[in-house]
Amino acid sequence: MKKIFNIKFMALVAVFTVIIIAVNACKNYLDVPPQGQITASQIITDPVQAANLVTGIYNIFYIGGFDPDIESFQYVIMTDIASDDADKGSSPTDYGDALQIDNLTTTPTNANINLIWTGYYQGIGRANQALGVLQNAQFDATTKNKLIGEARFLRAWFYFNMVRFFGGVPLLDHVPTAAEANQDQYQTRASVDDIYKLITGDLDFAVANLPEKGSTDVGRATKGAAEALEAKVYLYLKNYQKAYDLSEAVITGGKYSLVKDYSLIWRENAVNGDGGINNAESIFEIQAGINQDCSSGVNLYVVSQGPRAGGKFGWSDLGFGFNNPSQSLINDYEAADVRKNGTIIFIKPGGTVLFDGFRIPGQDSVQNSTYSYKAYHSRTAERNCGGNTDHLPKQLRLLRYGEVLLINAEAAFQLGKTGDAATDIGLLRTRAGLSATPPAGISLTSIWHEHRMEMAEEHDRFFDLVRQDGVQSGRAAAAFAADGGKVWKSTNALFPIPQQQIDLSGGRLKQNPGY
Repeated sequence: MKKIFNIKFMALVAVFTVIIIAVNACKNYLDVPPQGQITASQIITDPVQAANLVTGIYNIFYIGGFDPDIESFQYVIMTDIASDDADKGSSPTDYGDALQIDNLTTTPTNANINLIWTGYYQGIGRANQALGVLQNAQFDATTKNKLIGEARFLRAWFYFNMVRFFGGVPLLDHVPTAAEANQDQYQTRASVDDIYKLITGDLDFAVANLPEKGSTDVGRATKGAAEALEAKVYLYLKNYQKAYDLSEAVITGGKYSLVKDYSLIWRENAVNGDGGINNAESIFEIQAGINQDCSSGVNLYVVSQGPRAGGKFGWSDLGFGFNNPSQSLINDYEAADVRKNGTIIFIKPGGTVLFDGFRIPGQDSVQNSTYSYKAYHSRTAERNCGGNTDHLPKQLRLLRYGEVLLINAEAAFQLGKTGDAATDIGLLRTRAGLSATPPAGISLTSIWHEHRMEMAEEHDRFFDLVRQDGVQSGRAAAAFAADGGKVWKSTNALFPIPQQQIDLSGGRLKQNPGY
């Protein structure tokens, strides 16, 4: 099957202005060079045009860095650096807004949170724009519903992250008209329950209408991706039966399996048929092909996390040096766990040689002592783009089979299906070079330990700690206390609503408690 790649927003999109809360911040995000113009009232009869329209939603994943962000640098800050898995890194005075987040002292004027808010509403706007056109499309129903399913899957993805970041947010299930834009419902916060109802409704439709892996272009959402995401959503909602059933459907569907070598999950190239991009474990993966102007890699994702020169310098470093695995994370690995060296680049006294032969000097010439191996992309052994390191074509594995096993294990344990939980955890631990059964046996604590080890530096730890704290009070406070004595308050579970967005709403958006 062919892959979908970023085509620098060459997808056909509607050319009317989408009015959302952050209109002043993102009014230009639909400025695209169209191959033809599609208006909201136009009837599409060409499924290729319609598919290109949906591609325009996927393309939002390539923005980021210091721009409105979906899954790039600002997202890394608000997920990994915000958690006990990673420290800010770089130099002590570099990027004070990121330091706020690392120290649990985020303020409403923090630039990171506004960039995330703006980026996600751009994504939601694109999804709603596509859905508004697709609902009137006139071609075969199966293709039409597949494309609608993709758009609704992506909208669910965007809103799931927004509700985890901020709690209740403005709910836009269509493109507001000019007359609607100033109405209270688009300028005030919907309830968390209402946001989750939109998410699960979107995912129910996606599960029912998306094709299986292998029956659509690589990189597009599939039935398995929708089932996996909805299983995760229901785990957050503590609906363990639905989380179990949906994750079980992915497991028994036979479309996915574990990569044998954990370190190869994030490599571009397979080794002896194992690992590489779009590997057997990948359920939803952002494609990063090289296009003519070298803009198809996720902006600043790799370089923001690359090892940074310091001290004596003397070498061409690999990036900005952010998102450094923490001592707390290092301390949590069992001695023989191969996931530690598959996750963390350790700066050794005599230098560190990476998988491609690149040598990072010793600590006297490097800013920090640890870096994310999962974010590393080789300038020599993998695809490059003419020295444009801002857009290195690293593909992001946003959903993978290992996480589905963890969801299934936790849901199974909560339902009293200890045997199923033990089987899931055993598969992950065996791959990690450990005994199949955790030293203290199968328990909620041991499942959560495996979740941290398996998913470290994959930008979900902050959310997961908040979720766990809602199941077992005190969990987050203990984790942050072990991370350099940071003080966790219950109000840290949500980020503040960006002050800029409150101002744009004329004060109708209300702030989260504690800010």
